[in-house]
Amino acid sequence: MATAFDKLAFEATQTARVGWFFGQKLLAQRLTRPVELPPRLRRRRVPDRRYLLADLRRLFEEDWRNIAAGIYAMPEGWRGNPLAELRRAIDFFSDLRAVEARRHGSAADRVPHAAPDGRYPRYYLQNFHFQSDGWLSDASAGRYDHQVEVLFGGGAAAMRRQALVPLRAALRQRAESALAPRLLEIGCGTGEFLGEVKRNYPRLAVTGLDLSPHYLALSRRRLAAWSRVELVEAAAEAMPFGDAAFDVVACIYLLHELPPRTRHAVVAEMRRVLRPGGTVILLDSLQTGDRPEYDPLLDFFPIAFHEPYYAGYLRENLDLLFNPGFARESCAFAYFSKLAVYRRDRDSAVHNI
Repeated sequence: MATAFDKLAFEATQTARVGWFFGQKLLAQRLTRPVELPPRLRRRRVPDRRYLLADLRRLFEEDWRNIAAGIYAMPEGWRGNPLAELRRAIDFFSDLRAVEARRHGSAADRVPHAAPDGRYPRYYLQNFHFQSDGWLSDASAGRYDHQVEVLFGGGAAAMRRQALVPLRAALRQRAESALAPRLLEIGCGTGEFLGEVKRNYPRLAVTGLDLSPHYLALSRRRLAAWSRVELVEAAAEAMPFGDAAFDVVACIYLLHELPPRTRHAVVAEMRRVLRPGGTVILLDSLQTGDRPEYDPLLDFFPIAFHEPYYAGYLRENLDLLFNPGFARESCAFAYFSKLAVYRRDRDSAVHNI
């Protein structure tokens, strides 16, 4: 049971976290040249710093309510020591010059120069976020989590933890089953979410799927202390798993990085590998109209951070995307994130798009 001291420690840690990462966000903005806005985005009112920080505070308040209610465990403190955090910050700012050159460079600068021909689908060969090497180096994997925390001012981990709420409900629904439940995360990246899952459910069998061997290597190191973990290198639109193999499928910040046809193929694969009655937990970006005050920032994001498929995602009707075969159970917002939960229908037939 959470105590008053636990709450004080949580609040102090999150306040320090926001100060550290939001401060780097502001410094990075000062050190970089603004991207020229297209006419359609000019003069649109965007949330100011005070609004963003207040919204971050609401996210952490919800985070604490979940912890106090016993839905998930208190998050661990920052990994490593202060010197390790400082090294990550130095690495982030050292790479910022290369990021800035791509942001204001040509289209050719947005494709990793060392990308192997034929091994990856074309849509994957992008320097998403203008980050060096795209998804295709150990250096990229090592700095990714820090980059994302800076982008969201220290709120990325708390947004990701919101997916633990429907996970708890889904596992409780399976509590009386004779078979142990299995969870699949597609696009597991550096293993941040699976790490939180295993901290809360150490005996749960989890599988992480990702297309980057470099990000999977970091996941393996991060999850090495846990048993019942399988990590698989494969594309989400062609998963190497049998039909109805999993009880829960988690999809964390993946759909917005897929072109429309691939997005539909990935959902078809979710439908195939999920057992009838199983749950999809989708955590991704807000979409247009979810929180209208954020719409200008959402429209600006693919321009400022090179997300070539993001604009299409903003307009995607998720309920239609998951139809047929799924019914939406819930939908909630957390800062810049949208948490949608879908239940697979109990018809045992596999539908394909």
